[in-house]
Amino acid sequence: MTTALLSCAGRPVGRYSYRPGTAGRPYLHPVTTLAGTPVTEERPADHIHHLGASVAVPDVAGHNFWGGRTYVRGQGPTELDNHGTQRHLGWKLRDPDGFVEELSWEAGGTELLREHRTVAASELSDTAWALDFSFSLTNRGSKDLSIGSPATNGRPGAGYGGFFWRAPKESAAPAVFSGTLDGEEAVHGKAADWLALVGDGWTLVFAGATDETRRDPWFVRTTEYPGVGSSLAADRRLPVAAGATVVRRVVTVVADGRLDRDAAAAHVRKAVAA
Repeated sequence: MTTALLSCAGRPVGRYSYRPGTAGRPYLHPVTTLAGTPVTEERPADHIHHLGASVAVPDVAGHNFWGGRTYVRGQGPTELDNHGTQRHLGWKLRDPDGFVEELSWEAGGTELLREHRTVAASELSDTAWALDFSFSLTNRGSKDLSIGSPATNGRPGAGYGGFFWRAPKESAAPAVFSGTLDGEEAVHGKAADWLALVGDGWTLVFAGATDETRRDPWFVRTTEYPGVGSSLAADRRLPVAAGATVVRRVVTVVADGRLDRDAAAAHVRKAVAA
């Protein structure tokens, strides 16, 4: 098992783990607020392939890097032997407050994508810190490929795939809002500069930190389970030509307490500018 511990302001705030042959991808769990409140969940009963905070994609050239069943057009969710693995190749940098990692996205003995991942933690206040998570996916092969989702394969509204955060399931569903909209139905599938998820004593504010990332719609669930993702292929497949690279950067504010819209926006401005 490969593990990296993440610290901020001298306090542990996350564990990054990769277990070859089991998880299929590295992920952050537990992630906590500065006061120690957990804000991720690992392998919950409702979706055992949800793994804290990670990059999970259900369709890369037909291969599943999300986990669970694959949505097949005209057939629905189907168990397929098409699962890929994000293999840890090595650390380029490894410090208490972050790391730089190289990964190989492999399926059927073939590398489909090579990833360069950078993760960093920074303090915003006595009660909030920011997780800066960027990844670049390069098609180093000789053939073009594309990234899809259940939505592009025929399931409306299921455009998930990309950076994804599974939050803890509590007795009440968390509140969710963006700069102008409130509620799951309103924010799901919409692009917004930032999106806040507010639970019992904690707030997560997700912000796209590049123009391309801000154009990606948010995938949001609160009623069925609490999860937020930035969608690479919400309604159409994302082409990755031979030699091309896709880059995304999401900054997540992790705060104690329940932030309102103004406080969430202020934290995002500070986090993205840092």
